[in-house]
Amino acid sequence: MARKKPDVVDIAAEQRAREQVEAEQAFLKGVTTLRDLIAPSSLEIHSSYFRLGTKYGRTIYVYGYPRQIYTGWLSSLINIDEVLDISMFVYPVESQVVLNNLRKKVTQLEASISINSEKGLTRDPGLEAAINDAEELRDQLQVGAERFFRYGLYVTLYADSLDELGFVQHKIETLFGQQMIFSKVASSQQEQGLNSTIPQMSDQLQIRRNMNTGAISTSFPFTSADLTQENGVLYGINMHNNGLVIFDRFSLENANMVVFAKSGAGKSFTVKLEALRSMMTGSEIIIIDPENEYQKLSDAVGGSYIRLSLNSDTRINPFDLPRVIDTDETDNALRANLITLHGLLKLMLGTTMSTAGVPMSSLTPAEEADLDQALIDTYARVGITSDPLTHNSQPPTISDLYDTLLHMGGSGPQLAQRLRKYTTGTFAGIFSQQSNTEINNPMVVFNIRDLEDELRPVAMYIVLSHVWNIIRTEQKKRMLIVDEAWQLMKYDDSANFLFSLAKRARKYHLGLTTITQDVEDFMGSKMGRAIVANSSMQILLKQSSSAVDVLSDVFKLTEEEKKRLANFPVGQGLFFAGQSHVHIQIEASPTEKQLITTNPQTSNQQTQSIPLDNSGVNSYIDPGSKI
Repeated sequence: MARKKPDVVDIAAEQRAREQVEAEQAFLKGVTTLRDLIAPSSLEIHSSYFRLGTKYGRTIYVYGYPRQIYTGWLSSLINIDEVLDISMFVYPVESQVVLNNLRKKVTQLEASISINSEKGLTRDPGLEAAINDAEELRDQLQVGAERFFRYGLYVTLYADSLDELGFVQHKIETLFGQQMIFSKVASSQQEQGLNSTIPQMSDQLQIRRNMNTGAISTSFPFTSADLTQENGVLYGINMHNNGLVIFDRFSLENANMVVFAKSGAGKSFTVKLEALRSMMTGSEIIIIDPENEYQKLSDAVGGSYIRLSLNSDTRINPFDLPRVIDTDETDNALRANLITLHGLLKLMLGTTMSTAGVPMSSLTPAEEADLDQALIDTYARVGITSDPLTHNSQPPTISDLYDTLLHMGGSGPQLAQRLRKYTTGTFAGIFSQQSNTEINNPMVVFNIRDLEDELRPVAMYIVLSHVWNIIRTEQKKRMLIVDEAWQLMKYDDSANFLFSLAKRARKYHLGLTTITQDVEDFMGSKMGRAIVANSSMQILLKQSSSAVDVLSDVFKLTEEEKKRLANFPVGQGLFFAGQSHVHIQIEASPTEKQLITTNPQTSNQQTQSIPLDNSGVNSYIDPGSKI
């Protein structure tokens, strides 16, 4: 029995060994299968190219650089619209070794200059520049301000045919040549070139150039502006790197935005898309719509659509006061509204158009003084004074102001006669009675399309004032969209009021969006430029040739950006956010397009309603959407 025990042990050990061998073979078989899955169907190596499956490829290397290279010199290559693999290899070199070599090099260069001088030859600027560079580098290495590296740059390009491959190569070499950077095809080394550019950390070409720290830093590859945040709204696709532009405008120093584009370039589409997606993040949207472009969107999300016209029952009283809680704001509420009414009444009474179409003021200083006193007296007659406790009384109306002017001395009766068309005349009713509108919906749209042209700027001013009072009453995350803002910029008083909104919006968690297609008139106004300066976000879509020069001066565009700005297809443009800007493609899902497009071919399609939950956040999800 004792002699059989070793046999049992040997059998068990052999069994374990067999199982281990089988496991290793199964593992190796699995690895081989994985490599087979990710490997191309075939690989052909030629002297100047290789064929990877059905694709042709070619590796080129950089062998020569100018005396100076600048930050971002690699940006044009990284952002080119071609399929490329780029590899950079950086090898640190001991500073002492470099110092010894530089000392020898400087000695050789100085000897060459001395020999040329003895022979009576003219001086060689290249030798002198080389000595200066070497001495400067020696000084920086000696004190540790610089380090030394060996740098290799390889590029593998791909195409569907040899002709296309040659075209791409010419394109790359042209980009390099413009910067005095020289490249060559890795002749008879295409296999080594391919291995050097695939992600396996293998430098098989070993073609390197000496560079110091400053030169290496300019080669940093991530030069594309990245406007992707964890929170925010999807605006579109970054055309530089095919990334997503996801941004929260409320994360900037202010949440204001301006949108400039010619008619049909997609400005309203862009703004409506942002408004729809902002609702999903809990923002309330208020829109002044002069062309009836937002009704379908408002109906789809269950918003309030307020139509202002002489025949409608909607009334907005410009004499309303905000019901603010802030003590400082309460003390100044009446005074602030008096200033706003001054601007409004000057727009209603005292602004006429010259024969050249330029707004002119016809109110004399005496008339302005009488108007100021009449406004104070009108509020006092209903019991409203500078005492905040009186501000809850029912406010007066324009009809009350008319009576005050009619029975006061000075120029009051004449001003009353000029105001009569807003009280009992043609424009009576809409702004001469107590307000009957409330903003208590996640989306509210004020439509002013049906108003007469003369009344439209007045209506925009009054609606803005009404909205501003509500914003100050209850502070929450809101966006105010003013479409066709150039109509307000034509008049100094309304332009000043819009600018004051842009300047003070941040305090009340408001983002003002200003949209216009008349860029020249908007930017020609001092207040227009001030509004742009107080907007941390700007979107520039396709522009007319005359507008490109104006915007280029304001936004400091490059020549390439200027050229693109006039030739952008619909839905593409420049997206500015703070100090960064990118080339963007606005993208929407099919459902979103149906809701927000103004294309006549799709405008007759049935609008799909999007339900909102109690918090006002959009709860609709389109499972078939693709962005």
